[in-house]
Amino acid sequence: MIFPNELEQLVGVTRGIVDSVVAPRAAEVDEHCTWPAASMAAFAQAGLLGLQVPTALGGHGQGLLALAAVSAEIGRECPSSSLCFGMHCVGTAVIAAKATAYQQERYLRPIAAGRHITTLALSEAGTGAHFYLPETQLDLAGDGADAVYTVTGTKQFVTNGGHADSYVVSTVASGGNPDGGDFSCLVVDRDTPGMAWQGDWAGFGMRGNSSRTLALDGVPVPAANLLGVEGDQVWYAFEVVAPYFLLAIAGTYLGIAQAALEVAGTHLRNRRYAHSGTALRDIETMQTRYAKMWIAYRKTRALVFEAAARGDAGDPEALPFILASKADAGETAIALASDAMTIFGGTAYRDNSRVAQMLRDARASHVMSPTTDLLNIWAGRALLGLPLL
Repeated sequence: MIFPNELEQLVGVTRGIVDSVVAPRAAEVDEHCTWPAASMAAFAQAGLLGLQVPTALGGHGQGLLALAAVSAEIGRECPSSSLCFGMHCVGTAVIAAKATAYQQERYLRPIAAGRHITTLALSEAGTGAHFYLPETQLDLAGDGADAVYTVTGTKQFVTNGGHADSYVVSTVASGGNPDGGDFSCLVVDRDTPGMAWQGDWAGFGMRGNSSRTLALDGVPVPAANLLGVEGDQVWYAFEVVAPYFLLAIAGTYLGIAQAALEVAGTHLRNRRYAHSGTALRDIETMQTRYAKMWIAYRKTRALVFEAAARGDAGDPEALPFILASKADAGETAIALASDAMTIFGGTAYRDNSRVAQMLRDARASHVMSPTTDLLNIWAGRALLGLPLL
């Protein structure tokens, strides 16, 4: 796909940051489970944190295609940095979707200026992969200008946990019926009394994303921080969170797939047997394996970018493409990282090798909500004209 000029420029800016800032620190981020502060600071300085902020508020006003393309560039070298950036962008898109004048000034302008990082806090242990079904409670006290909500519950796998300046939190609507889908969404500022982070993140893969548990114990939140109106959370979940999250993650895994393809190709060209001088690329089985890797990558790339373009255009047929994009990108990343492990042979099995890291990071795709199984179910239902839920 040929990107529009503005997006091509944004991708170029991202590539420069990835080469100069992200890549040199990627191994350390993975090894020490370090949140990629330098990467996020570089994105902020370049104005990339405002990717999803409207141009009238100082941002780039970009959509799904830009998010997928930029995430792929970052994910090629540091999937943790890509996930942190992507979750900020999804949170931004949620805030921007129905932002009031207050929310525009309080959150979107600072985001566009590189002074504010946001993220999602949706997942809960009780509802698992069903991220759209919160159990966190929301209570309203007072009315008018004095109205304040209190939030009580526990959120799991909060990317950028402890590092973001605000958190987009889903709750049961104040006085609502969770069985009837009465859910709300609001923005909680960092360090608000009653917030507590439980433990550090030390994952099998995506080790730098600081995906922590957040306990909320009667956290006071101004009523002005409510997104939309009470009961809007399901709309946000499927109209904003789902497409932006799925394309951010699809882009990240597309980047992993590209990296696996590239390192495998470099190894095939450069690895020679001492006794014969034969290069691995001269072996027909390796040629076949690499060709299949390339085909898989190109097919997935085409699907991801077509899904994003259809979503941006408001195509009524976009839904199954968007649902399939994360599922397919995850599968391709796992397959290509596994193929790269095979091509490298024993050298890839050294402690924390670059290829092993790719496989660990790629494997997270199956369990990251919505899971691959759930996405395939939804895609099938969408294609057959059935409701997702």
